[in-house]
Amino acid sequence: MSLEAPVWQRLRFPVIAAPLFIISNPDLVIAQCKAGIVGSFPALNARPASALQEWIDRIRSELAIYDAAHPEAPSAPFAVNLIVHRSNERLDHDLEVCVRNQVPLVITSLGARTDVNEAIHSYGGIVLHDIISLDHARKAIAKGADGLVAVAAGAGGHAGRLSPFALVSEIRAWFDGPLALSGAISTGSGVLAAQAMGADVAYIGSAFIATPEANAHEAYKSAIVEGAAADIIYTNYFTGVHGNYLVASLTAAGIDPANIPESDPSKMNFSDGPDSKASGGAKAWSTIWGAGQGIGRVSAIVPAGEFVAGLIADYNQAKARLAG
Repeated sequence: MSLEAPVWQRLRFPVIAAPLFIISNPDLVIAQCKAGIVGSFPALNARPASALQEWIDRIRSELAIYDAAHPEAPSAPFAVNLIVHRSNERLDHDLEVCVRNQVPLVITSLGARTDVNEAIHSYGGIVLHDIISLDHARKAIAKGADGLVAVAAGAGGHAGRLSPFALVSEIRAWFDGPLALSGAISTGSGVLAAQAMGADVAYIGSAFIATPEANAHEAYKSAIVEGAAADIIYTNYFTGVHGNYLVASLTAAGIDPANIPESDPSKMNFSDGPDSKASGGAKAWSTIWGAGQGIGRVSAIVPAGEFVAGLIADYNQAKARLAG
């Protein structure tokens, strides 16, 4: 186990809830943290920019009240996701807010920068960086990231092509720091499998779309419940970076899933936040819905805390089966 920093000791279950564009909000983050897992949100979800401070204040305030009432099971830490891509015009502002508020965990995506890592380290914060390849992983650690989020095949939204078995194994051959694994994990047994492979924690996103707290259309939540791995398509058409999306949202937007052209990374633009126009006139994330291949095990819309409780029960059952 490589989670030695004090902040990790507040985890009651080895899961980080992935930051979901548009969807992750204070309601969802607070519920996740109360359930004992890291709750997170993209800074760009807080709009206008001034709302980021308001979101952090509310999360901290409500978790402090919860902790005072539940000293035997305090909340887990929260994390803020910063998009480091050059098109993100809010990065400097959002980084300053994170530093001023000493956000305990920061998840960086789409580019690793030494200056961003140093700013988070200035107050003792921890940086995890999203990667999809061994090359990206080595660069992130060389630039000062404390840990990695290995985004393997099957993860929702922007995702890699590599098997989690290959990706985690190759990372662990040279890196012994904090490692989260993302990619089609929606059960407690999946969390246990991630640990068995060498990850410290599982990184779960798509399953939390189907919760009352999530800021998602009801049709989106229903599509997660009704969908399966076969209902996911992998394409770079919408943002210039390959990702997994629900086929139903493509057809609803008038896009033929069988005839999607290739795009390129120059199409990515975060200047307008998570509602930026995508290729074809659709809006990535708001009308084109990201989802991972693990949605087939999501069977109902349930509160985030109830979903986490189910993960824990399944995790313990899986451990018992192996021990037996």
